[in-house]
Amino acid sequence: MSLLERLRGLDTCAVSDALDRHGLSGVVPGLRPLAADRSFAGHCVTVRLGPPVEGDALPKRHLGTAAVDASGPDQVIVVAHQGRTDCAGWGGLLSRAAAARGVEGVIVHGAARDLAEAATAGLPVHALTSTPVTARSRAVEHAWGEPVELGEIVVTPGDLVLADAGGIAVIPAAHAEEVLATAERIAATEAAMAEAITAGTPVSDVMGKSYEELTDGHH
Repeated sequence: MSLLERLRGLDTCAVSDALDRHGLSGVVPGLRPLAADRSFAGHCVTVRLGPPVEGDALPKRHLGTAAVDASGPDQVIVVAHQGRTDCAGWGGLLSRAAAARGVEGVIVHGAARDLAEAATAGLPVHALTSTPVTARSRAVEHAWGEPVELGEIVVTPGDLVLADAGGIAVIPAAHAEEVLATAERIAATEAAMAEAITAGTPVSDVMGKSYEELTDGHH
């Protein structure tokens, strides 16, 4: 089973706990599903946005288009928009194009717009909020396919990301195997706890016996 297939069998809570266990940061607060509300996972394709710069030599293409054209199944486009909510870092035509290419989903660390269009196209979009305000004259693409910062988290192209109703969790590619193995152990422990509760075991007993196993650093 591939790393991505294994990741798709987990949720962001188990992945977040596993990242904690390994001393890694990978959760960006505030991101939530705003279109086509379903879980998705993939390898990160990154885009960095920023304010226009007078007389600069930045590419004149529309933000995000190069990343979309280079992406497809098993990939997630991650847009570093500096947490900006004054203008959109992603829009409807990009959503249509990404959906047509089979992109798994889009994550915008900032605002996005045309979310009904994304939903119609079947493209999940996680962002901080929605806005109708265009990026024109407010934000441009500074780079794509390079490491980007989402708040305090650095996301590198090829990192794994999982997005679900709980938020998003990024696993650095170099640590994918160990983090996934830990997350799978945590998920199995929690599944056994859930089964015990369903069978009538008092939750205080279930949590008392297993909580330490979930939170300590032992494997």
